[in-house]
Amino acid sequence: MPSQPDLAKIGVREFARRFRNEMIPVNNKISFFSALPLSEDENKEYLQDPIAALPSAILDGFPKVAVLLVPYLEKPARKGDNMVVFKEPDGTRRLWAVQWVSDGNAVLVFAIKDRDVAACHYDFYGAVALLLAEHPRGDALTRFSDLVRDELRDHVHGEVNEESWRLKQDLVRRQSDARRDTKLFRGYVRQAFVDSFTLYLHGICCDIDVDTGPRQLPSRHIRKRLEMLYEVYPPPKGYAVFPEELNGK
Repeated sequence: MPSQPDLAKIGVREFARRFRNEMIPVNNKISFFSALPLSEDENKEYLQDPIAALPSAILDGFPKVAVLLVPYLEKPARKGDNMVVFKEPDGTRRLWAVQWVSDGNAVLVFAIKDRDVAACHYDFYGAVALLLAEHPRGDALTRFSDLVRDELRDHVHGEVNEESWRLKQDLVRRQSDARRDTKLFRGYVRQAFVDSFTLYLHGICCDIDVDTGPRQLPSRHIRKRLEMLYEVYPPPKGYAVFPEELNGK
């Protein structure tokens, strides 16, 4: 590939276009290109393991998926494309992941330099969840909306992650009937879906713990969300999601 100075700063879409013919297949759907050299162990940790845990129903939604690993990602100073950079950007402009769909194909770009593997897994599944929120399977988003409406009806406190918690608080504060189908409600549901789906996918791949705290959605409601996602996007054979599956029940 060209030397790093030749790619000191390049738009993510131009980067993807430039290296699309150098993509290496992972399976019949996903291929990857890395702007950084990867050892065999790093290839397994950053790519093989998280990809192997993806439900097939996700991959069925896209003809092809391209995964690009780069040193850093940077927001533009003004309007324009996000950038692939080889020098660490200022913290306020740093990004960890960018994703889009072009001609029906999904493109996922991740910054991995100075990022531990667990965080990269979270970035990967978060990017996949964002794509699925825009291209859900069947009635997945409708079913998830119904669960959220039930939670709002019962005044269930908390959320799965900080961003969905913020949007939930905003919705409840500004809308007298929080269950009414409005832009505020749809924005909250979309983010709650993304955060819940990220948790679901990360739980398929890795042994993770859900943080407890005053802002955390109660575990029984998290379980209902995960069970719904399990039905729509069942995990690959041999992967467990719930504790009873690990016990062979």
